Amino acid sequence: MMKRDVCLKALARHVTDADIVLPVYSTAFDWLDIRPNPLNYTAHGAMGLASSHGLGLALGRPDKRVIVLDGDGSLLMNIGTLVTAAALAPKNFFHFVCENGTYEANGGHPIPGLGAVSFAGLARSAGYRSVYEFSDLKNFEQQAGAILSETGPVFITLKVEPSGPQQRDYNRIHGPAVRQAFKDAIRAG
Repeated sequence: MMKRDVCLKALARHVTDADIVLPVYSTAFDWLDIRPNPLNYTAHGAMGLASSHGLGLALGRPDKRVIVLDGDGSLLMNIGTLVTAAALAPKNFFHFVCENGTYEANGGHPIPGLGAVSFAGLARSAGYRSVYEFSDLKNFEQQAGAILSETGPVFITLKVEPSGPQQRDYNRIHGPAVRQAFKDAIRAG
């Protein structure tokens, strides 16, 4: 198992200022500290919608790489998006799932199917072009750049430890200034 923030730091070395990144819930707080950028899209109001929002942005902005930083509990709320993303096959869509076995944002309750569900297996059977699963940080660090240079859709499971309680300032990720900064950045090209 890996620490989520360390995985995100490894990933951040390969993310550009032109990339749209959609981090959700607990991952969003880590990502905003690691790589602040106006193209971080954090305006998700309901659990499970990161992949759908990311898919829409990937289809609407094929000139930009779209990176979704999802959670396992969040993806379970909208598992059908895997089939839709695979069918539409946007070449610029990269779907990461931080699998920690919990609904971390809601108190750390275990997800259903804990230990039995293979998110990589679900993405593979849905038809994603490439699917990866990492539980070793060195392997992920060595492959992250190459994965982000592939043609999407690409699905990546990161097996991470639950992070435990966090200070959560939701206005920081959902506030009007954050949404306006994203709108301005996306309009600017």
